Amino acid sequence: MKITEKEKSGLKRIYEVVIAAADIDAKVDAEILEAQKTVKMPGFRPGKAPVSLLKKLHGKNLLGKILEETVTESSAKVLEDRGDRPAVQPKIEVVSFDDGEDLVYSMELEVVPEFDVPDLAKIKLERLVVKVDKKQIDDAVKNIASGQKDYKKAAKTYKAADGDAVLIDYVGSIDGAEFEGGKAEGAQLVLGSNTFIPGYEEQLVGVKAGDKKDVIVSFPEGYQSEDLAGKEAVFKVNVIEVQKPADVKVDDELAKRLGLENLEGLNDAVKGQIENEHAGVSRTHLKRGLLDTLAGSIDFEVPENMLDMENEQILQQIKTDMHRQAMETNPDIKPEEVEEPSNEVKEEYKDIALRRVRLGLLLSEIGSKNDIQVGQDEVTRAISAEARKYPGQEQQVFEYFQKDQNAMAQIKAPLYEEKVVDFILELAKVTEKKVTSEEMMAIIDAEDDDAPEKISKNKKAAPKKTATKKTEVKKTAPKKPAAKKTAAKKPAAKKADKKK
Repeated sequence: MKITEKEKSGLKRIYEVVIAAADIDAKVDAEILEAQKTVKMPGFRPGKAPVSLLKKLHGKNLLGKILEETVTESSAKVLEDRGDRPAVQPKIEVVSFDDGEDLVYSMELEVVPEFDVPDLAKIKLERLVVKVDKKQIDDAVKNIASGQKDYKKAAKTYKAADGDAVLIDYVGSIDGAEFEGGKAEGAQLVLGSNTFIPGYEEQLVGVKAGDKKDVIVSFPEGYQSEDLAGKEAVFKVNVIEVQKPADVKVDDELAKRLGLENLEGLNDAVKGQIENEHAGVSRTHLKRGLLDTLAGSIDFEVPENMLDMENEQILQQIKTDMHRQAMETNPDIKPEEVEEPSNEVKEEYKDIALRRVRLGLLLSEIGSKNDIQVGQDEVTRAISAEARKYPGQEQQVFEYFQKDQNAMAQIKAPLYEEKVVDFILELAKVTEKKVTSEEMMAIIDAEDDDAPEKISKNKKAAPKKTATKKTEVKKTAPKKPAAKKTAAKKPAAKKADKKK
């Protein structure tokens, strides 16, 4: 193997590699001899087929395999001999090769830069500590109780208002004919909850127990039951009783309703939840301080390929955010109809990309030097957490990550980063600062405003100037109701499919 260095500038390297034709032929011959032991050919006993005949019949097929293996092995040897650590996968192109001639290929890459790792023991950080007080727990429990309202029967003369519940029987019909799913008895409906189709609940405001009312509504155009979509229906409603909401008492019964043994158990559970939330926010503050400190202590050249990829990732994030903002005023707007981020915006985030790449290389170097690894059990737990987001599709999610190495890398990357951060925090000098919950949130909010990596919320999305056609706003089509449920009731929204 002959290696010629064609370029060495900064982090860029270009090599020309020549593999002698004799070496390739020798590998082909070795493969043929190995195949001869088991190949079966008409007219020859097993293992006795002539090598020359086998080479004539199978030589070209074997050559492709040999070339691929040769390039893989030799390129790895080049990197080892030169001591190069590629930042991304090297680009390899075959320059020339013919049967019986040398293989010539070029290998272009950017190497990981050399830099000094800061003295981690000299890093000084501050951890925010919040003590959960009784008032916080009491307020949180009261908030839980407010969401567990009971409905008590009101006086017969009481008129239903928004927030009240009505117990009703009803029968729906279209053009005088009842339709499937349009009938129910003893159904409880909370007025203002928007659980029934538009216009239904509003017509029941003001009814009393014993009232009979014809509720006239039209099914949405996008209703999934084609027999009902866009049609006007009449629901004959009989009001059995009106119910007023009653606050649930904070006692053992509330705790039992939530699956806990008593009020003390509920208070303990709430306290634990608040402490976990505070710990998460405190961790965010601590990690941000660490990354800011590390970023301020390093300054080195980064591989252009890595910087370009990070810039593209940020640009895609900006485009996604702008599209989401545009959908707030025009739900039908398509991503391609949103105006491209300006050059000014793109320039603004180049520094963010540079910071991210440098920090990524630094954390990777620290992890590598200290043999920090992500265990398979940690990866499995992370995939399980992801799979739980898609009930009924858990197996498909696991298979997806097993088959897609890029997806697997995306799962491992944050796990690895957190382990490296934990390692650094063990070495750093971390002092504690006691603050109230309000003080901690004020600190975090201020940091959010000044964060160097913040994607500005002031970047408003504008539709492309060339898009003159105004798209009509479409409402999301509800699911077709099950037979047991009323057609008057809005179906639950369907979860979005996983996109990768």
